[in-house]
Amino acid sequence: MTPRLAVLASGSGSNFQAILDASRDGRLEAAIVVLVASKPGIGAITRAEEAGIPVEIPDSTESLAEVLIRYEPDRIVLAGWLRLIPGGLVEAYSGRILNIHPALLPKYGGAGMYGRHVHRAVINAGEPVSGCTVHEVTAAYDEGPILGQVAVPVHADDTPETLAARVLVQEHRLYPSIIQTHLHGR
Repeated sequence: MTPRLAVLASGSGSNFQAILDASRDGRLEAAIVVLVASKPGIGAITRAEEAGIPVEIPDSTESLAEVLIRYEPDRIVLAGWLRLIPGGLVEAYSGRILNIHPALLPKYGGAGMYGRHVHRAVINAGEPVSGCTVHEVTAAYDEGPILGQVAVPVHADDTPETLAARVLVQEHRLYPSIIQTHLHGR
């Protein structure tokens, strides 16, 4: 039976698209059964609708849990989800919730460290290298077991935007690969 994925997103949906593309071309042996959006009007919703994937926009922790119960995913995949997953859901899906973070954890993780904030902090600290990390989700932001990382050099003339663009390319490669390994052990 094909593993079922619920993808949770809060933004443009580029990582959602990378997962969808990998599922379509066979690099990821899984079916996306639902896109859970944190709010209306985000780009991920348009991508899901164009692909014929159901979209849910829960308005509470309880309704998020109800969505997940209804769609019965084997894994929950966070793709730019900007909300803390409630402890009860982390427990219910222990070891089955994955996230991608735009830095080499454990550095530059935690509350408030997302998107351009991460890249700006990396540049301001004078780091020679940044990258992305896929990890299991636990009750604390960005502290779960690391499943994979890719390093990206930080150039002297980088801005948060140029660094973000290079890291995002690696996110799109790494995430589907790690999901595949997590699901199938290969």
